Amino acid sequence: MKAVVIERGGGPEVLSVRDIPREEPGPGELRVRVGASGINRVEAKIRADPASRGVPLPAVLGYEAAGWVDALGPGVEGFRLGERVFYAAEFLGTSRGTHAEYHVVRADIVGPAPAGLTLAEAAAVPLAGGTAWEAVVRRLKVRPGETALLLGAAGAVGTFAVQFAQLSGASVVAVAGEGNLEFLRSLGADRAVDYRHEDVVAAVLDATAGRGADVVLDLVGGSSLATAIGAVRDFGRLATVVGISGDYAKFYAKNLSLHGILLTRERERLEEMRPVLESGRLRLPITTYPMEEIRRVHEQLDSGHAHGKSVLTVAEPTGPA
Repeated sequence: MKAVVIERGGGPEVLSVRDIPREEPGPGELRVRVGASGINRVEAKIRADPASRGVPLPAVLGYEAAGWVDALGPGVEGFRLGERVFYAAEFLGTSRGTHAEYHVVRADIVGPAPAGLTLAEAAAVPLAGGTAWEAVVRRLKVRPGETALLLGAAGAVGTFAVQFAQLSGASVVAVAGEGNLEFLRSLGADRAVDYRHEDVVAAVLDATAGRGADVVLDLVGGSSLATAIGAVRDFGRLATVVGISGDYAKFYAKNLSLHGILLTRERERLEEMRPVLESGRLRLPITTYPMEEIRRVHEQLDSGHAHGKSVLTVAEPTGPA
């Protein structure tokens, strides 16, 4: 089968598409014929330094997919051959990724693909959308009438976070570069802030009549979250999916809470998202690429200015079923 493989860490040049053996599912596993595989920034980090995530080499990249059940391992029930499914695959300590024509995965983290979505759209959801759901809905518990500040909102996770916050009834302040502001408004952001040319704290305080944001989701890292504390009300809630640094003295003075998020793999979250995914209320602005263009996508990831969600198309058909 064809797969995207790395044999050493480094830049996009270490990525290659080549034939490797197809694996058989073991107990509790199923094999998926991959229709599409989502692309995420974590893959660029793993590609650059596989040892940092415990990934043995050679490794196949890719950690979310949608496709058809191709084979069932011993003891697996509740699936039928040919059924459309989607899932976020494990990436810590494994060399078995989803950028391949076939992928073997634990059956208990796989869910039926949402009706009405193409496989390319479904493949864009489990990791990026699941992370946004975990942050906005489960941890931050965004409520109607609140103001949500989203830092780094134009990437894959941010694309979902803007919409989940808006659908939760919040007013959304989304922060990104100038070229992404109109895109964020089109997703439902009430105010889009250019971090290069605007004072983010001042913009949030202006948007909230001085009260400050109720919740903040940091998708940037570094000192971004520490800086944003000046824009948060007392007893506000913060969440981050990336490493943070900076001065957090005001964190205590304001009685803030902070959630660190590393996505766990579970079917339950996929089921929780299903009503929204099938409602037609969620926009899934994706850009698709053939497997052979994976280096081009990683060059965009390395630039730090990837827009929306990129997906590898692996097998046809990808239309709704």
